[in-house]
Amino acid sequence: MFSRVMWSSTQLLVVLWTVAMGVRGEAGSNVNETAAGEFLDMYNTEAQRVFSANAAVSWAFNTNITDENRQKSIQSDLQTDLWRQNMSHQAAVFNTSGFDPDMQRQFYKIKDIGTAALEDVAKLEELNSVLAQMSTIYSTARVCLTKTDCLPLDPDITREFEKSRNEERLRRLWVGWRDESGKKMRQLYTQFVDLSNEAVKTLGYADTGDYWRSKYETETFEQDVASLFEELKPFYTELHAFVRRRLKAQYGDSVFPASGHIPAHLLGNMWAQQWNSVQNLLMPYPDQPILDVTAEMVKQEYTAERIFHVADDFFASLGLTPMPQEFWNGSMLEKPQDGREVVCHASAWDFYNGIDFRVKQCTEVTMEHFSTAHHEMGHIEYFLQYKHQPVVYRGGANAGFHEAVGDVISLSVETPKHLHDIGLLPTLVENNEADTNFLMAMALQKIAFLPFGYLIDQWRWSVFRGQTHPSDYNKAWWKLRCELQGVSPPVARTEDDFDPGAKFHIPNNTPYIRYFVSFVLQFQFHKALCDAAGHTGPLHTCDIFNSTEAGTKLGEMLSMGSSKVWTEPFQALTNQTRMSAQPLMDYFQPLMTFLQKENGQDKGWQPDCPNLDPISSAGQASLHYLLTALLLLVLSSHALTLNWNC
Repeated sequence: MFSRVMWSSTQLLVVLWTVAMGVRGEAGSNVNETAAGEFLDMYNTEAQRVFSANAAVSWAFNTNITDENRQKSIQSDLQTDLWRQNMSHQAAVFNTSGFDPDMQRQFYKIKDIGTAALEDVAKLEELNSVLAQMSTIYSTARVCLTKTDCLPLDPDITREFEKSRNEERLRRLWVGWRDESGKKMRQLYTQFVDLSNEAVKTLGYADTGDYWRSKYETETFEQDVASLFEELKPFYTELHAFVRRRLKAQYGDSVFPASGHIPAHLLGNMWAQQWNSVQNLLMPYPDQPILDVTAEMVKQEYTAERIFHVADDFFASLGLTPMPQEFWNGSMLEKPQDGREVVCHASAWDFYNGIDFRVKQCTEVTMEHFSTAHHEMGHIEYFLQYKHQPVVYRGGANAGFHEAVGDVISLSVETPKHLHDIGLLPTLVENNEADTNFLMAMALQKIAFLPFGYLIDQWRWSVFRGQTHPSDYNKAWWKLRCELQGVSPPVARTEDDFDPGAKFHIPNNTPYIRYFVSFVLQFQFHKALCDAAGHTGPLHTCDIFNSTEAGTKLGEMLSMGSSKVWTEPFQALTNQTRMSAQPLMDYFQPLMTFLQKENGQDKGWQPDCPNLDPISSAGQASLHYLLTALLLLVLSSHALTLNWNC
């Protein structure tokens, strides 16, 4: 299926010399543009072979987690990194200052190789090993509530958080997941930070966060996202207040701290990042329809494959590229039932050969997974649209673009009208109360996510900069979550814990600010596509299904890949050059008006986390059993004493 890249001792010495000379040092002396073009052609041909082989090994590991596959993946990553080092060296011999801008951009991308620049091969292998170990810990973690009741995150624990309203059980699962995932990788993460920083400093970056932010090609990027967050914070504050009041009615005031925070285990999601799983408790008008077609999907005997075919139909209706047969042949759309351990976290895969594109998702027949399928297929559509580009340009205009593409489709797919048109919403109710319920359901996905999407990389940037030391990892994490998100842990946390590692993107080293960016961009995309489709009326009612005009605009942007600075394809679609929160705020304005009236002054929370009982849920259970046993012992002793005295 693939050919591994093998290295001779001579090639390895060349690579080591390359890195020692510096990857992004002074410009080389070769100004021959013809030779440079030949090098780029060679690079493109070889990159497709090398990256395709590496993707195949990584896929095998992700869909069958074994020690053997992990070692193969580590070695494949190492060989790929060494190849990239070699290509970076060969690119560095050219002085590109007089070349055309497109050629300059390709050379820059070839030399900008991230952690693959780590100078010491032993350390590079160590870095890949650490990442593989963290991924394995996360993906194979189980929470054992009893000796025989051990649950994986997907689908079991996820389903519990979506459906259970048993506060004590949710608390035990919340703590258990963190004990079995994040807590076990704390030292590994410290190793990762040191190695990753060492690598990117070779390229001239201050730290890993600096390297990640550079991908947005905007000098003021950090300030820009901070300004967007401040602009959107009032929307989140209003939603938080309404949700807190409803959850108090469900669970009672005693579960909630006086600080105004919402306990993180009560929001229907392991990380409290999106709250739509508890929407049945939160609808403004309970007598009106709730936007959840899960029951109808089950009734109509939907399967994982049917969900993805419906998603494919949407993209095809826009005149975009249907999924190729290789997608259906190779994808893992359901969790295997043969006992394999797999990485269930949904992801889209480009095998870099222009043919093979896949999704890996442990799909459940739910509306949430219906939306996720559209999101992942959005990535695949992006792959298909830019597959003609040189390999260095096969990526999103920026990382937020890639995440926004599937989500912008979901903004149409989840409208009541569209769900009605495709037969998943038997009765379409159109009135102000139903409209408010719909906007609430969407806000529980979109507005609820904003602080979480923003804070994860605030934490990581601080760690990479050295502002947050390993001794304060968990303290700094919860400071951000309590202050920015208004959620608090259900039990006390200490530096024995490592709660960031309980979130997939931390052990898998996926930058997260892309999701915050995408939640802003998708509404700008949505407005532009709705305008192209000729939509009239409120933005939240727009459905671009069957609009080839919208599809043409979207396809033109996607086809550019990363060949241009992101503002250029962005302007081609939206006629704007800056991120703006205005379309998002316009979309939710009717709900904002409702929430402000409902909440009055009952909103907000203290910036610091509340003081909590240091006993964990497991400890509370143990204490309960201990006290019960002691009570029985006392009663038994008392009974024996009475009997003896008689």
